[in-house]
Amino acid sequence: MTLAASLFPIFCWGFYTVFASWLEKRRPSLSIIMGAQRHRWVRNAVRRETPMDAILSGNLMGAVSFFASTTVLIILAVIAVFGQINAVVEAVSVMQPALDLSKAAVERHLVFFLVMFVMAFLAFTLSLRQFNHFCIMLGAADEAEESDPEEIYIMAALNTIAARNFNQGIRAYYFSIGMIAWFVSTWAAIIVSLLIFASILYREFFSAARELVAGLKVEIADPAQPKEKPVSPGTAHRD
Repeated sequence: MTLAASLFPIFCWGFYTVFASWLEKRRPSLSIIMGAQRHRWVRNAVRRETPMDAILSGNLMGAVSFFASTTVLIILAVIAVFGQINAVVEAVSVMQPALDLSKAAVERHLVFFLVMFVMAFLAFTLSLRQFNHFCIMLGAADEAEESDPEEIYIMAALNTIAARNFNQGIRAYYFSIGMIAWFVSTWAAIIVSLLIFASILYREFFSAARELVAGLKVEIADPAQPKEKPVSPGTAHRD
């Protein structure tokens, strides 16, 4: 039970990605809808001669960079906790007197906690790199009335994929609350993780923000899906 409660938040974190991908085929999520808006942004950005798009891109990268830096601090903090493991075991024993937790169980839980934030850091740094590629392509785009649709597609796809990796890292923060609840109670870790899962699912598929954005008369398409990629004249279609 102790091991299952330690792994449950990580399981929910990974399962949400799989379940959301399945549900998106039946009901467009907020991320899918915003993907269409990202495509509109790129299509309009290549025709503008103002610094607004550079400022927006900088804001996106600044947010990702902030979370990447914060995640490093959390990783260092968790590593430092291993030096005070006896104090942690004593504190957990006070909060859960009926449960005889061993030092190994607490150390194992901290390792899982560390793995979660290392994966989150990798997601944030990958997102930052992809946003950087997006900025380079946006800066290299030729400002013309009729831009290359394939170039617009690729830039929008990069932006969307970067946003998804950023969201994956953010969800690690959400489900880490379940990891923290484990120190209070093993059942608390499971219940909190399920509540967080339901909360994120509601925000992405059924929230008021999702309904507002979905009400816009914009074609809902996911630019990250290769099947939507336009084919240039003379280029063979590839799945």
